[in-house]
Parts: sequence; structure tokens; C-alpha cells
Amino acid sequence: MKTRHKRLAIAAGVLCVIAAAATLVMNAFQSNLVFFYSPSQVASNEAPTGRTFRLGGLVEAGSVKRDGVLVNFIVTDTAKTVPVRYKGILPDLFKEGKGVVAQGQMNDGVFEAREVLAKHDENYMPPEAADALKRAGAVNTKVGASVVTEGKK
Repeated sequence: MKTRHKRLAIAAGVLCVIAAAATLVMNAFQSNLVFFYSPSQVASNEAPTGRTFRLGGLVEAGSVKRDGVLVNFIVTDTAKTVPVRYKGILPDLFKEGKGVVAQGQMNDGVFEAREVLAKHDENYMPPEAADALKRAGAVNTKVGASVVTEGKK
């Protein structure tokens, strides 16, 4: 084989390795991508089936039912509701009527959460959850003001 052909073969091999590595990285990125959906979007079947996503809104008052470490509650954006089932210890700030974001999958009409996040102070709400509540038309002025302030920072 001539020197020129050897260099071309090496260059082609390097390009193939780079393409394979890029494909693996993009595949890993795609499988770890998690989107946020409101209860209204889940109710209108916009959320993916069989894939992990985040569900955010408010914990409906009177909906929390505990059975040991198994907790059932309802997340609402005041327009629609989604029942949630979580097995584990909830965050200390988890309360009825407060904001929550749960990550998991839909299973037979119930959102099976693997992780539950509660807001960290009285004024903060994840921007996605605040936007979903605004679209549902039920944000009080305190939450709306904190969203505006968070956006300006």
C-alpha cells in the first residue's frame, strides 16, 4: 500500500471512530432528556407515554393519603388534575396547596413518581410550573410577582 493510501485509510478510520462516538453521545443525551408538563397537558395527552417526564403544579388540598412510605396525592394546575403515586420519603417542604414537581412516568392513568421536589421558600415556584398555572389562569399576585422577579435576575 502506498503512503498516500495509508494516510487516507487512517483518516477514514479516525472519522468513523469520531462518528461512532458522536452517535453514542447524542443517543445518551436523548435518553436523559426530561421535559416538563402541566396537568392540563397530561390530560390532553401531550405528555409522552412510556417515557420519563416532569409533572408540575400544586398539591390539591385534602388529596394527600399516606400508607407508610407509599403516598398518593393529586397535582393540579386548577384546570385539570393528575393523580400521583410516590413510594419514598417526601421532602420536608411538601404540603397541600403548595407547588411541587414530580419526575416519573404515567402508568394506567396514574403518574408513578420516582422523585418529588417541593418548592424551597414561600415565594419561589419553578418557572415552568408558574407558567403552567398562569396559562390555567389561577396565579395569585404573590406567585406572579415572584416569577417576574426571578425572570429579571
